[in-house]
Amino acid sequence: MLLRIAMLALLTAVCFSPSATHAAPLNVVMIISDDQTWTDFGFMGHKIIKTPHLDRLSTQSAVFPRGYVPSSLCRASLATLVTGLYPHQNKILGNDPRRGVNRRLMLKHIQAAPTLPRMLGKQGYLSHQSGKWWEGNHKLGGFTHGMTHGDPKRGGRHGDLGLKIGRTGMKPITEFIDGCDEKPFFLWYAPFLPHRPHNPPARLLKKYQDKVDSPHVAKYYAMCEWFDETCGQLLDYLDKKKLSDDTLVVFVTDNGWIQLTKRSGYAPKSKRSPNDGGVRTPIMLRWPGKIKPAKYNMPVISVDLAPTILAACGLKPDAAMQGINLLDICKGEKPKRKAVFGEVFAHDQVDIDDPVPSLLYRWCVQDRWKLILSAKSANPQLFDILADPHETKNLAAANAAVVKQLIKATDEWWPGK
Repeated sequence: MLLRIAMLALLTAVCFSPSATHAAPLNVVMIISDDQTWTDFGFMGHKIIKTPHLDRLSTQSAVFPRGYVPSSLCRASLATLVTGLYPHQNKILGNDPRRGVNRRLMLKHIQAAPTLPRMLGKQGYLSHQSGKWWEGNHKLGGFTHGMTHGDPKRGGRHGDLGLKIGRTGMKPITEFIDGCDEKPFFLWYAPFLPHRPHNPPARLLKKYQDKVDSPHVAKYYAMCEWFDETCGQLLDYLDKKKLSDDTLVVFVTDNGWIQLTKRSGYAPKSKRSPNDGGVRTPIMLRWPGKIKPAKYNMPVISVDLAPTILAACGLKPDAAMQGINLLDICKGEKPKRKAVFGEVFAHDQVDIDDPVPSLLYRWCVQDRWKLILSAKSANPQLFDILADPHETKNLAAANAAVVKQLIKATDEWWPGK
C-alpha cells in the first residue's frame, strides 16, 4: 500500500511538473532584407553602418556568413524562400513578363507550388504576409492574413499596401501576433528596406553625412540602419509577448546592392548579377534552447530554409525541394552535398512557362571556388572567392581541371537547356 501511494505521488508530480508539459508550438518569423549587400552589417564587419539589433541577433543565432540566394532579382529570390524551389523549378524567374503579356498569367505558378504558408496551414498555422510580395493577393501564396491585395487597378504589382510595413510602423504585424492567441504562426516580414527610395529619417541620415563623401552612399547607409531599427522593433515585440523562446527567427536578404557613389543606382556586380555582390547573403537561425549560437563557414543557400523550417515544425519537405535541413548542420553533421548552385534570368521573362529562353547565367560555389557560366558566352569565369571575394581576377585559364569539374557538377544540377 505504501509503495502504491508513493508511486501515485511520483506519477502525479511528473504529470504536473513544468518540465513534463508539452512544449508550446513553434512559431516562425522570416526577416528578409531588400537590396542589401552581404557586407553591409555590423556583424559582417562593416566599419560604418550601424546594425545593433541584427548584431545582437547574430550573437544568439547560428550564423552562415557564406549564405547565398539562387537569383539576384527580387521576385525570383523571394519565390525561392516561400517555395523552397529553384527558379527553374517554380517557373518564377523575372519580375515581369515580356511586353504584351498580362502579368497576372504569371501568378499560376505560385498557386501550383508548395509554399510554406500552405504546408504549415495544414497543421493549424496562421500566416501573415507583409512587405514585398509579387504574387498577387497574399492568399494566392497560402497566407491566411496579409497586406498585399494584388489588384492591378489599385497599383498592385510587387507589394502595394504591404510596402508600408516598417516605413510607417509595425502595427499590422503586432495586431496579427496579438490575434493569434494560442495558435502557432508563420510571419513573412519583407519590408521595402533598405530598397529605394533611399529616403531615411533625417536623424539617421545626419549620422552618415560626415562619414562618407557621397550623399547617395550616406542615404543608403542610413537606410540600412533604418531597416535594422524595424527588425529591433519586431524582435522586441516577441520578447514583450514572451514568444521568443518558442519562435524560430530566420534572417536572409533577397539580393545584394552595391551603391554607386555618383548617382542613385546599383553597381554592375551587385543586383541582377551572378556575382557575390548580387547573390551572397548572411543567413541566421535563432531558436533559443534548440540552436546553439555559432558560426558556420560552409556555403549554404536560401532553398535550404524551407526544409529547415518544415523540419523544425515537425514536417517533411516537399519531394521537389533540393535544399538541406540546416538544423542538421547545427547539430554537428557535415553536409552531404559538395556545392551550391544558382541561376539568374532576365528581368522580363521571355516565356512564362519555360525558363530556358530567359536564362542569363548559372553559377556554382564549391569550397573556395566560384564558377560563373554565361548563357551567351562560351568563356567561363572562375574565382577564388575566399582570396578574392569581390571577383576581380578570373582564374579559369590557369585552373582548367577545376573549371571542367564544376561545369560537370553544374550541368548535373540543371543543364540550362
